[in-house]
Parts: sequence; C-alpha cells; structure tokens
Amino acid sequence: MEKKKVRATRTNGRKDSNGVFKAGHNDRSFNLENAEHVDADRSKWNVYWDYLQGYNLADENGVRPERKYLFDEVEYHYYYEKFGDSIEAQNERHEKSRHTERIRSVRQIMEDSRTCPEETIYQLGTKDGYENPAVFAKVAAELFEVIQEKYGAHMQILDWALHMDEATPHIHERHVFFADDGYGMNFPKQEKACEALGFHPPKPDKKKSKTNNCKVSFDEEIRRLYIEIAEKYGVVIEKDPMTGKKHLEKNDFIIVKQEAEIERQKNQLEELTLKLNDIDTLAQEVAEKAYERACEVVTETARAETIRDDISTVESMRDRLTGENSSLTKGQKNFSKNILNRLVDVLSKKSKEIAVTLSQKLLSPAIKKKNEKEVASVACASIKMKLAEMKEKADQKTDNHKQPGKTEREVR
Repeated sequence: MEKKKVRATRTNGRKDSNGVFKAGHNDRSFNLENAEHVDADRSKWNVYWDYLQGYNLADENGVRPERKYLFDEVEYHYYYEKFGDSIEAQNERHEKSRHTERIRSVRQIMEDSRTCPEETIYQLGTKDGYENPAVFAKVAAELFEVIQEKYGAHMQILDWALHMDEATPHIHERHVFFADDGYGMNFPKQEKACEALGFHPPKPDKKKSKTNNCKVSFDEEIRRLYIEIAEKYGVVIEKDPMTGKKHLEKNDFIIVKQEAEIERQKNQLEELTLKLNDIDTLAQEVAEKAYERACEVVTETARAETIRDDISTVESMRDRLTGENSSLTKGQKNFSKNILNRLVDVLSKKSKEIAVTLSQKLLSPAIKKKNEKEVASVACASIKMKLAEMKEKADQKTDNHKQPGKTEREVR
C-alpha cells in the first residue's frame, strides 16, 4: 500500500496582534485551564528541549522530570550572557550623549520585535492526516542539530517544543540571529547574521526588500534541509503546489489559525453579550458599594468643613485675648482661655453629631434606595457604553480574520 503524502510546512514569526510571541506558550508554563485549544491531559506527552538543559520528556507512565529553568529563563540567560556587554556599552553611549530615553535592559531587548527570538512552527501534515509523531520528532531533532552545526557561528537555537496536546502534532522552535554590533560585540541582527553566514538575496541585482533579502535565502535552504531529512526517515512529501496558491508552506497554518481565532472571537462575543444582558445586576452591585463609600466620604468632609471656620474664629479670639499684647489681667486671661477652650470642645462635639445625623439620613432606606437607583442608572449607561465598544472591536476583529492575509499566531 502506497504511503500517504504529507505537506512539510514551516513558517516564521515574531509577533501577532497581542505582541511578541512568548516562550511560555511553548513549554506550557501558564494556566492551561485558560487554553480551550489545549488538551491538558495530553500535555504530559509533549517534548521539550533547550540549549541549557537538553531534553525533557515524560517516561512511559507520563511522569515528567522537573525542569530547573523554564524556556523564558533559558532565553533570558542566553541574552544576558551573549548580548549583555553590547547592551551595557550601548547604554553608556546613550548616557554620555544625554539620550537616556534610549537606555534599555536585557528584558526590553528580548521583548522588542526587532531583536526578540524568532519563532518557527514546523508540521508534517494537517489535522486531516499527519506523520507519526515519533518520526516527526526524529526529523526535527536531526534538522536542528544540522542547523546549529552549520550556522551556529551567527545563530543559536534556544529551545523547541513538540506539542502533542492540540489538534495536530507540531513544533515551535525559537532561535536568535546575531552579528557584530559595530563595536566588536555580539547583538541580535538577523539580516547581518544571514549575510555573514554566506547567504545572498534571491535576486542579488535587485534592491533588498521583504521578499528579496538574505533571510529569505536562509529560509529556502532550511526548508530544503527539512524535506531532505524527512525523506531520509521515509516521509513522503507532497511537493505539488496548491492550485492558485503561493507560499504553499504557510497555507495550512493560515487556515487553522484563522479558524481558531474566529472561534476565540465568537466566544469573546458571547461573553460580552452575556455581560450586556446582565448589566443591570452588575450596575446595582456597583452602585451599592459606591454609594456606601461615597456616604463615608461626604460625611467626613461635612464634619470637617461645617465647624472648621467657627473653631478657627474662636481659637483666634482666644489667642488674642490671652497673648502678650493683651491688656487683660492674668486672672481674666485664664478665665477667657478656659471659657473659649470649652467652646472649641462644644463645637468639635457638634461637628461629630452633625456627621452622625448626616450619615443616618443618607443611609436611611428611602433615601439610600433613591440615590442608589440614580448611581446605578449612571453606572449602567457607562458600563454598557464601554462593553458595546469592546463588542464592536471584537466584531471588527472577527471580520478581519475572515479576510485572506489577516493571520495571527497559530493556535492548534
């Protein structure tokens, strides 16, 4: 029986609408309960590798050894060790030139889309039919060893993960290119690194562009190696172009990514719709808490402000009558001081009585209900407006993802 052909897909990326890709997605160092597309029960069969610790995989009982470092920590370690000197020297130059706003940390370099690790997603087949995951893992492991051996002078494979807990087995591999920063130190520079590795634009006589640069040639070579190694392991690769399509290695990813993103947007719309329908209850809860707190603030302010001027006037009079420039006798001064101090005490007590009375009045059932209703009405309108804006944005985003060319990070 002839073995079924599969497509060898490979696509690169650094960010989507949510920002730069995070390594934590790949080694599952996040709460899987929030990821509907991940089957947490199958996550134990994922395969993880990083340049510091090597392989991490479960035994036959599904028990995985504890890792000392997560992918994010491994990547930070590499950036700090490899690029720390260059970053520090750049910051010193910025400080001397009085451009301190340009100073950046290692973490900021890692999270800048121009210098963060590039992520590549590999797959052999689709959700409708794919290669044996064990064979796929062997193909990927050998490919990554070859890449590191041939091109390690200007790039480093940081980590990779084979995901067995989603619809289709696939691999996320992260790497960073680097080259001389112009001062004898290494810094993340993709195009310069590819040029240093001996690659040239596919059309050397044409101006460099998004589709005509050294990195494009590098990707073509890696794809060639990928197919070559897969065929060595007996994988039958589908090489016929998809009818009417260009860049065939991206198409399967785009379809799945769009479907998953549309589903996620639908769920978000449903949640927002429920919130809109239940907004009156929410507004009432907000109003009750806000009203009680407002009563406390109003009462305290009224207590402080109501008698403050009167007390200040009495204290001023007392100071004049008992001061050094006063014409009163000592006995008269003492008498005046005692009388006016008592008056201050009376006024202070009066302010507390006013506060208690005001608080009781504001919190009386009839007035409280009336005022809370007004607060709830305002809160309801405000919250509805905000949620409606969010719903409109979600609608627009869903529509955008239905259009060709609008893709985000793969969710499988």
